[in-house]
Amino acid sequence: MQKEIMIAGFGGQGVLFAGQVLAYAAMDSGREVTWIPSYGPEMRGGTANCTVVIADEEIGSPLVENPPAMIALNLPSYDKYEPLIQKGGVLVVNASMVDRGARRIDITTIAVHANEIAEQIGDRKLTNMVAVGALLAQLPEISLEAVEAALKNHMPERHQKLLPKNYEALRRGFEEAKKQVSIAA
Repeated sequence: MQKEIMIAGFGGQGVLFAGQVLAYAAMDSGREVTWIPSYGPEMRGGTANCTVVIADEEIGSPLVENPPAMIALNLPSYDKYEPLIQKGGVLVVNASMVDRGARRIDITTIAVHANEIAEQIGDRKLTNMVAVGALLAQLPEISLEAVEAALKNHMPERHQKLLPKNYEALRRGFEEAKKQVSIAA
């Protein structure tokens, strides 16, 4: 098994942290992992992205061109990466920042109002965890519990007080995605 995941959005949306959490969850579960962030001017508000590759065996190349799984947290990322997703793949879209529907019918698109859900929880910075939770609903390679454990085990001590809200964000995104998939089925 090998699964490639891309996450993209504006710098400051927690794109890189979302990828790190997925990588830690897979690594802590005994999988091989690569995580490649994109730095540079993206951190000043442009489009930032990262790739995570999870496998049962050694990973031959960490480069990803056509991922089977993707999170797009803003419209520029959605426009750029939607065409690249593998046929049959899954795309989680932050519907709070994307004002158009899917152009492809050969992938599963899950539109989650991640900003609004994060604000309901009490912190807009949780948008990334809402989106990660939504992706987990379609990503059997990583469990929700594994991501929660990764947050607990790898989040700095000074941020441990934020764990309950992060867990809630993950679960709300997961539940929202499950609703959409069951309606489409």
